[in-house]
Amino acid sequence: MKNISIYTDGACSGNPGKGGWCAILIYGETEKVISGGDPDTTNNRMEVIAAIEGLSALKEKCAVTLYSDSAYLVNAVEQRWLSGWRSRGWVTADKKPVKNKDLWLRLTDLLARHDVVFVKVKGHADNVYNNRCDEVARGEIGKL
Repeated sequence: MKNISIYTDGACSGNPGKGGWCAILIYGETEKVISGGDPDTTNNRMEVIAAIEGLSALKEKCAVTLYSDSAYLVNAVEQRWLSGWRSRGWVTADKKPVKNKDLWLRLTDLLARHDVVFVKVKGHADNVYNNRCDEVARGEIGKL
């Protein structure tokens, strides 16, 4: 199984507002940058979409380390919020509907296909790939 690193970031101008996302996939010495945007979205949606798009770009089952500065994304998986939401019928512990359910369903399908570990990185700090993702995601906003 291939070992892949994926760095992701989402950005939004206004929340909601115009948004952009980026994923950088790294396999050995090979890097692939993918990105996109949405004219009416939220920062959290862009963060989750970046992860979805990064994982969707993989053509076979892989061992993935996915790096993100989004506590929303990382905690949903690593602190098992996602499995709790699913077991409660997509409601939070506070009995409110889970926001972005459509995206969480897509992400759940992708997590079943790959062996994924999420790692929280500090945003806007010294992580070169996180900073590149942020720059590309913000560039996508500028295209809208």
